[in-house]
Parts: sequence; C-alpha cells; structure tokens
Amino acid sequence: MSLWKGSIGRFPGLKVATGRAATPVQPLPCAIPRRRTARPRRAVIGLGSVLLLAYGTSTFIWYAERTPLAVAFVVFSVAAATLAWRGVRVLERQQLAAAHLQRGELQLMRQNSLLQSTLENIGEGLSVFDSQGRLVAWNYRFRELLELPADLAVGATLNDILTHQAIRGDFGGDDPEAEVARRLDLFYRDVPTTKERVMLPGRTLQIRRRAMPNGAVISIYSDVTEIKASERKLIEARSQAEAANRAKGDFLANMSHELRTPLNAIIGFSEVISNELFGPIANEKYLEYIKDIHTSSLHLLSIINDVLDMSKIEAGKVELSKEIVQIQNVISEVIRMVHERARSRDIELIAQLPDQEIEIWADERSMKQIFLNLLSNAIKFSREGGQIYVRNTADRPDVAVLEIEDHGIGMNEEEQQRALQPFGQAKPVITRNYGGTGLGLPITKGLVEAHGGTLTIDSRAGRGTIVRIVLPRLQ
Repeated sequence: MSLWKGSIGRFPGLKVATGRAATPVQPLPCAIPRRRTARPRRAVIGLGSVLLLAYGTSTFIWYAERTPLAVAFVVFSVAAATLAWRGVRVLERQQLAAAHLQRGELQLMRQNSLLQSTLENIGEGLSVFDSQGRLVAWNYRFRELLELPADLAVGATLNDILTHQAIRGDFGGDDPEAEVARRLDLFYRDVPTTKERVMLPGRTLQIRRRAMPNGAVISIYSDVTEIKASERKLIEARSQAEAANRAKGDFLANMSHELRTPLNAIIGFSEVISNELFGPIANEKYLEYIKDIHTSSLHLLSIINDVLDMSKIEAGKVELSKEIVQIQNVISEVIRMVHERARSRDIELIAQLPDQEIEIWADERSMKQIFLNLLSNAIKFSREGGQIYVRNTADRPDVAVLEIEDHGIGMNEEEQQRALQPFGQAKPVITRNYGGTGLGLPITKGLVEAHGGTLTIDSRAGRGTIVRIVLPRLQ
C-alpha cells in the first residue's frame, strides 16, 4: 500500500486498498450544471418583487396620497432591485468559487491516484523520510523487500523501522540501540550514496539514497541477488579461462623444448645426408626421400614457431628489443629472402621507397617477420607473371606508412575479417590450394600493434589486396 501523508484523507471519495494499489477513482464531472445557479437567482428576484409590491400596496392604502408615495415607491424599487442584483452576483461568485474548488480537489485526487499507481508499478522499493525522520511516502515493494509488517509502515518513523530491523538481527550481532543510533546519525549525512546489504535469507539489496530539496531523503531499493550471482559466475569463468590460458602457455613452452630439439637434429642430419658429406648415395630414391624429410621438418618447425609466436601475442608477452631500425634496409633484406620464390612464379617485386632513410624505434627481428609474412602472402596469392609493390605512402614526421600491394585473388569484407582471426583462412579452399596455418596475418597484426602501430586491409575479391602498416617514427 502506498500513502502520501496529508493528501489522501483530505479528499472525500478516494479509497485506499489494503493490497498493492489504490482503488481507481471514478470519472468526475467537468462542470457544475447551470440549473443549480439559476434556481437561487430566480428565488431572490421573486422574493424581492413580492416584497416590493406588498410594500407599495400597503403604502397606498395607508396614506391614500399618490404623488409622494409614487416617488417613494420608485426610490424603494430601485434600491430593492440594486440590492437584489448585488445579492445574486455575490451568490453566483460564491457558487463559481465552490465549483472551481471542487474541480481542483477532484483533479488533485486523480493525480494522487495516478502517483500511487505509478509507485506501485515501478518494480523497486521506494521510501521517503522527511527531515524529522517520519515516513511520508512508500510503496508495497519497500515493505516486501525489507520484510516489514503491514502495520509498521503507517505512521512509522525511521527510528521505528531501524529498531525493528536491529532487533530482528539484520545489522549483525551488535547492540541494537547503538546500531540504530549510528545509522540514524549517518542517514541524513551520508547522501548521496549507493550501498548493498545482504538480508538474512541470502538476498542482496542495493540501496540508493538521494537528498531532496526540502531536507527529506528518498531511498530506492533493488533486489540484485541474481545480478550478483551472474557476476560471481563471470568471475569464476574468467578465472578458469585465465587458468586454462596459463596451462596452454605452459604446454606450448614444453612443446617448444620437446619438439624443437629433435626437429633440429632431423634437419641437421637430413642436410648432411642430402649433401652427401660422407660419400655418395647409390640409390637416388633415398636422396629424394631425404630431401623430402628436410623440407617437411623445416615446415613443421615453421608451424611450431608460428604457434608459439601467436601464443605470446595473445598473452601479451611479446619481448621486443627496440633499437633504431632503417625500414629500407629491412625491406631490402626481406626482398632478397623471397626473391627466389617470386622468380619461380615470374612475379616482379617493386620497391618504391624514398632515398631519405625512414627510421623507427622498433625490434628489427619483428620488423623482418612482419614484412616477410606480408610479402610471402602477396607472392602466395598473386597470379603468375604479376607484380607486387612495396611503397612508402606518407611523408610525415611522426609516422611511417607502408603499403604492400598485389593483384591476386583478393578478399571480400567477410573474408578479411576471417583472415585476421588466428587459424582463420579467407576461404576454405585456400588451405587445400595454398597451404598455411592461417597465423601469418594475425601474428603480423599482433607484432604491429605491439609496436604501437596499426594494420589495415583494403581488398576486393578478384582484384587484389593492399595491406597498409602505420608505425610510429623515431621521436
């Protein structure tokens, strides 16, 4: 039940239900009928006319003189008519004022009923204590959340409610009187505030208090038990994810040691055998198999390195040994590394770089890996006989902007998003036709961002791809 003190009992006709909401007020008339105003007016005029005629008749009979009496009769008639008219006007004004007052009362009753209905349907508990500590407004949800008896709210004070809660044990095992005194002292000073309270059944309430201009304090009570339970689940899930990520990191570290050691031995022995350092191999088929073993071992080692690099990037543990790096030198070295691969497919590599050195503060090994990955991808997905451009597109003192452009198979928007995800391929057929683990672009993007730069892709299916790298320059 909601109650606004001093507003309900004042207006007759408004009923308050004992449940959640007040009984709706019936539609009220908009104006007072004119018939009620016209009846008193006619009664006054008729009474005045009768009195006037009676007085004139009695005067004629009594004095039997016409001229003086006629004058007196006229004067009296005018005076009586004036008094009657003024009386009617006063009566009309009084009735009009009464009608306005009644309409105002009815409108206030409607607003009070609407306000009560609104309070009952906001879904949260509400209480308003005035500056003297009296409970002047509340709703049913307030009593329900605080588990207050129905008779306590009517005419209750803040001290009454806090005492009831303290005796019940809502505030712990401290002395009830001392706890009530402490909370009374803080109630009006500790605003605005938002706090949480755990009730005895294990329900968690969030209480938000604000001060009102007249010194009163409004409090909103919300049941956040389910929200808190969801937060705990999210925290537990995050902890489990972090533990799983640490376990993955430990596993990859162990895999690095356990797999790289035998792989290096396989690569080394296969190179010795394939080069026939200890004598020729009689059967050429054995030599062919040894070369296949060497190639496969290098490929497996490359995959392991990519997985480990991706794991470090995801964990934010990329170690960078930064120094002054000249971009032209890095790109020239990478072009020499992939030149043979490009020449085998008749692809021309064109570097369009300025003569002035572009210097950045970066890890040189990471820079080589970035451009090696991008050029390798450009060669892999270009058509035979095509061209690949490496160029500097911005002459700015704060950043270096570099682009790698090819005219290969390209990608649409969805394929670009997928290609930037770890182990993602732009198209399912790419793995079968071109190979790869789908880690090249994610690793490159992670290394660029580790240097404080950005990597963007501009590509169209069948038209080619432009990868743009923005790196901060040496300050």
